[in-house]
Amino acid sequence: MKLVVVESPAKAKTIEKYLGPGHRVLASYGHVRDLPAKDGSVDPDNGFAMEWDTYPDKAKQLKAIADAAKTADALILATDPDREGEAISWHVQEVLRKKKALPQSVERVTFNAITKSAVTEAMAHPRGLDEDLIDAYRARRALDYLVGFTLSPILWRKLPGAKSAGRVQSVALRLIVDREREIELFKSQEYWQVSANFEADGTPFNARLVALDGKKLDQLSIGDRGSADAAMKVVEDGRFTVSSVETKPLSKNPPPPFTTSTVQQEAARKLGFSASHTMRIAQQLYEDGLITYMRTDGVQMAGEAISAARRAVADRYDAGYLPDKPRQYSSKAKNAQEAHEAIRPTDFSRDHAGSGDHARLYQLIFNRALASQMASARLERTTVELIDGAGRAMLRATGQVVLFPGYLALYEEGRDDKDDEEGGRMPALRSGDAPVKTGVDAVQSFTQPPPRYSEASLVKRLEELGIGRPSTYAATLQTLKDREYVRLEKNRFFPEESGRLVTAFLERFFERYVNFDYTAELEEELDDVSGGRLNWQKLLENFWRDFKPKAGEVMDQKPSDVTAALDDFLAPWLFPDKGDGSDPRLCPLCGEGKLGLRGGRYGAFVSCSNYPDCKYTRRFGQGEEAASDGPAELGNGIVLKSGRFGPYLERDGARASLPKDVPQDGLTLEMAENLLSLPREIGPHPESGKPIVASIGRYGPYLMHDGKYARLTSTAEVFDTGMNAAVVKLAEAEAAKGQRGGGGREPIALLGAHPESGKEIKVMEGRYGPYVSDGATHATLPKSADPKSVTLDEAVALINAKAAKGPTKKAKRKSPSRKKKAG
Repeated sequence: MKLVVVESPAKAKTIEKYLGPGHRVLASYGHVRDLPAKDGSVDPDNGFAMEWDTYPDKAKQLKAIADAAKTADALILATDPDREGEAISWHVQEVLRKKKALPQSVERVTFNAITKSAVTEAMAHPRGLDEDLIDAYRARRALDYLVGFTLSPILWRKLPGAKSAGRVQSVALRLIVDREREIELFKSQEYWQVSANFEADGTPFNARLVALDGKKLDQLSIGDRGSADAAMKVVEDGRFTVSSVETKPLSKNPPPPFTTSTVQQEAARKLGFSASHTMRIAQQLYEDGLITYMRTDGVQMAGEAISAARRAVADRYDAGYLPDKPRQYSSKAKNAQEAHEAIRPTDFSRDHAGSGDHARLYQLIFNRALASQMASARLERTTVELIDGAGRAMLRATGQVVLFPGYLALYEEGRDDKDDEEGGRMPALRSGDAPVKTGVDAVQSFTQPPPRYSEASLVKRLEELGIGRPSTYAATLQTLKDREYVRLEKNRFFPEESGRLVTAFLERFFERYVNFDYTAELEEELDDVSGGRLNWQKLLENFWRDFKPKAGEVMDQKPSDVTAALDDFLAPWLFPDKGDGSDPRLCPLCGEGKLGLRGGRYGAFVSCSNYPDCKYTRRFGQGEEAASDGPAELGNGIVLKSGRFGPYLERDGARASLPKDVPQDGLTLEMAENLLSLPREIGPHPESGKPIVASIGRYGPYLMHDGKYARLTSTAEVFDTGMNAAVVKLAEAEAAKGQRGGGGREPIALLGAHPESGKEIKVMEGRYGPYVSDGATHATLPKSADPKSVTLDEAVALINAKAAKGPTKKAKRKSPSRKKKAG
């Protein structure tokens, strides 16, 4: 009997069916062990020795694998064909070795598609474990650990309100913040474009003014209405004849089949999918045997796939749509990883599959792969220049027509920021012709700042810079959103205040580690480890030699010194020149104090140097006009004020924060009275006789009875919940707590390994409903989420967001700085 180990139980069933008798296929359910989240898991002073612990929840599955391995003639490790898959195989092998259950024969097989032919072909060509890939995994895992355990405590202690930073995440955030700075500094300029409409042989066309009085015009040459009117009059008065006609043939070749990066970009442009949604759907298409492996840098297709694609083209189209020779593609990526195929259908005779988003993404992948083996499109571009009789003005018209669509009949690649559209068909014109002028226009425009990044353009930019791996981009972008460092509006990234502050901190104190070139160079070194060209311990030595002393230097600084340095670093943005010679730091409230950046428990803010005599404050990132304009009287002595931590209500010294789900502009006197009256006693519990209380706490609205709590979903429920509903909610919460506290519960789903920590992630049923956990961090699922449909990317994002909140109260009490203060 041969024991085959894969990651997913769904794959295990399919593959066991393909292999038949003599094979037993078991799933590892992703990673089986990881670095424990404690000091010393990586020892830089001992050759970066790494201490691995098996996941407690994997004990049962590992025992099943070990028991089967003891009676097996051979172990075949058949995890995914990438670095993480290689690492999982290595971990399984090492666990079995420790248990003395490792068969004499150990083989590694990989396949890019879960089809019978791909699996049986892979089984016929086994190999050994790739030690270079395993070393690259260890290097990345150690880097993530060392950065996390070194940088996060610095952020928590020196930058109030900061959550976390990561090697690729922080660079992606810097790109978004840098683009926002460009937009804020951009000075828009007015310009005018003058053009004339013509007609010849019944075909209208438009020609733009490109030269006036012997001077070539660029975009900003006509900068005001007066100049535009003068140019317009010259064109109106002129009689234009054709001075030249140039026609050029063009050929457009099809783009290659999708890689991980390009499928994320196109799905964002054409289908409106987020990167994480695209990867979730692609994972399911792969596991259903419909497409090849979706984490790949390769653009090539296997010979039999190319042949199948060419047959499909021949069946669908005329002979002219099939090129004489098969098309071959090669990757242009700086650091292309394993030699995988591109993402393609496993069967080119199946042109549609599934329904909904699955069908849409499959169709996109199918069309792109098929188009890659189709004939080039043939086009013709015509440029016509016209000159007036006085020789004062030159106009230019361009047109482009498709002579033969080729691959464009099936697929055209999307663009993030489209240029001016190409002109349409031009009439047949010859030198000396005088087409009829039908009108003259002058259009006012203004130069535009560079566009904010979309998911597609940010993924494209990260890949161009050689930063990170395409397979991790989805999780990286989701982490930025979940940690509220950025927000998406109309599919464009805007940095939040917290994102700008973290970026400023890292640029000021850890500039090298958010430097694009350095990050790309480190990525290349990691790929050198994958290729066997660099020792993984040498890479870590070089990194740690500079990073450790830099981290120690920043940790030794007082928080006030850090804030002062950031105040200076951010001054051009926080206190921009007003253009009237006045001091941009002068307090607008008292007119005497100077504004400066301050650090508070809940984040950074700007305040006056005359505090507490002057109460002027504004949140970090808000302009002067956004500061408090003074309290608003609501009646009955209640005043709505704006404080350092947001709006609040005050009456006779009593205060109540305004909940997030109560808008300021919709606040009524009744609601204000209710909020100031909290906590609200609903009445005595019918069984215990003890009071049931409703109120709003740090984590939102809740019910409390005899030291036990139940969450409420909105502020309105605090005032609307009656006795019957309160008793039911408290009972349900207690029952859920009992379930969560029970041992040995089976998970709802096993999702695989965390891409950064390698810890196994699972979906569990808990006190407040379903949650995801990596064994160390638990994150509750949104109410709208189906626990059985949660993807690995979504779970990683939730866990990262929860972990980013920093140490618990208990941990803070144990910190040395607090002990010292207490002493």
